[in-house]
Amino acid sequence: MNYIEEINKLKKEKNAIILAHYYQKDEIQDIADYLGDSYNLSVIAKKSDAKIIVFCGVKFMGETAKILSPDKKVLMPHKVLPCKMANDITSKELIEYKKKNPDRVIISYVNTNADIKALSDCCVTSSNALKILEHYKDKKILYCPDKNLANYAAKTYGYDIDFWNGNCNIHDNLTVDDVIKMKELHPNALVLIHPEARYELTQLADYAGSTKGIIDYVNKSDKDEFIIGTERGILHELKKKNPNKKFYLLNECLTCKFMKLISLEDVYNCLKNEEFEITVDESIRKDAQKALDKMLELS
Repeated sequence: MNYIEEINKLKKEKNAIILAHYYQKDEIQDIADYLGDSYNLSVIAKKSDAKIIVFCGVKFMGETAKILSPDKKVLMPHKVLPCKMANDITSKELIEYKKKNPDRVIISYVNTNADIKALSDCCVTSSNALKILEHYKDKKILYCPDKNLANYAAKTYGYDIDFWNGNCNIHDNLTVDDVIKMKELHPNALVLIHPEARYELTQLADYAGSTKGIIDYVNKSDKDEFIIGTERGILHELKKKNPNKKFYLLNECLTCKFMKLISLEDVYNCLKNEEFEITVDESIRKDAQKALDKMLELS
């Protein structure tokens, strides 16, 4: 079976679009109607006239799309795929924290499950986190669940920020030695690192920013060598847009196993059978949307 041809037929028949995160396999990125980071894809889904949204990513991404598009059918091409960072915080834990710290504004990363967004005052992405945290600079803040991005903001601006003890293990496992080693091997390359990495690494980077931010930086740069400190899936888009530039992964372990589980066959079966639909309880959805709407207001 030619899965690509069959997928394209099914999209037309069912008025469906396929969204894929930058960390997906190359062939999944290529079949997508839209490629991007999790929140921007959810906004695209909301604006689309499609009746069915096939989201190639992990659970919280499909949930975010459903929160913003409650009247559309949101499917994922695989059984629910977890995100380690999103699972580093539970609603029970956050409720207890809020009881003990009623004066803290709860800012949650978009990389959280729907019930956490519903308990939050505002959401942020890695692209707009610093701008939104600046709005709350005179408040006491809890930033959850990524301690590294929280630490980055706190040390950059000196805000009163509590950290949740969560992280993306893919980025958190990067070390200063990784940067030193790669700079020795490629002295002319610029170092680009996601702020989900530890603070000390961002201070060694030529640029620290979101997945989309890294792509935009490379596209605009007149340099031709880059050391990339984020998940390897980004390399596909970087090479497509910049075929004459060279890219080196900061560490060969920069692979999210859950992001790599979706296959073309999974996408085909998902569309054909309309399986693995994402649902969000309406009471949770409404409160979660308030946090996302607040993010849009402040962005």
